[in-house]
Amino acid sequence: MSLDLSRIKALCFDVDGTLSDTDELYVRNVLPFFPRFLFKDSARAARRLIMWIEAPGNALLGLADTLGIDDEMVAVVNWLSRRHRYSSKKFLLIPGVDGMLAQLSGRYPMAVVSARDENGTMAFLEQFDLAKYFDAVVTGLSAKHTKPYPDPILLAAQKMNVAPEACLMIGDTTVDIRAGKSAGAQTAGVLCGFGEEPELKKMGADLILQDTTKLLDVLK
Repeated sequence: MSLDLSRIKALCFDVDGTLSDTDELYVRNVLPFFPRFLFKDSARAARRLIMWIEAPGNALLGLADTLGIDDEMVAVVNWLSRRHRYSSKKFLLIPGVDGMLAQLSGRYPMAVVSARDENGTMAFLEQFDLAKYFDAVVTGLSAKHTKPYPDPILLAAQKMNVAPEACLMIGDTTVDIRAGKSAGAQTAGVLCGFGEEPELKKMGADLILQDTTKLLDVLK
């Protein structure tokens, strides 16, 4: 672990793949279309397809990160966010996240930093009564630029009244890691969402966690 625990004064959490889970029922339904002889890890491939469908903004930003077309893809995601009609679908919570947030509450100021639109972000937080744990909620259009630019994390830090360098950004994609690093924050990559360990490490994640709840073991 290369985290400097003494620096951490506030926590920033991504939503999709970090707090919010994909629908495992959908994954099981599409799994037969990913035969093992074609896919090294068919379950992982099926899960990533569902996450593309569930969170296209994050998926597009991840693709932009790979292709090096951040400006163009951010413009597309912003356009989609402004025109997105919120669906009343129910979300799933990564198991144990609610208990983790309850234990961290009061120890650290916490913020949501999501590429989702505001309606979708708030619907998720309200469904699981999580909004009470967060001092700031920064969504896809809150700042001038969304992730992987540093703007959302800088805004979250300002709202929490801490320095960006004192934040730990927790997310599942290279987009989250890049945004955190460019803001001067430390970063933790989680493996319960889009991201793969090698790509998160390559982008400079200071810590890799099997899932978001393992953060408790680090900050105990």
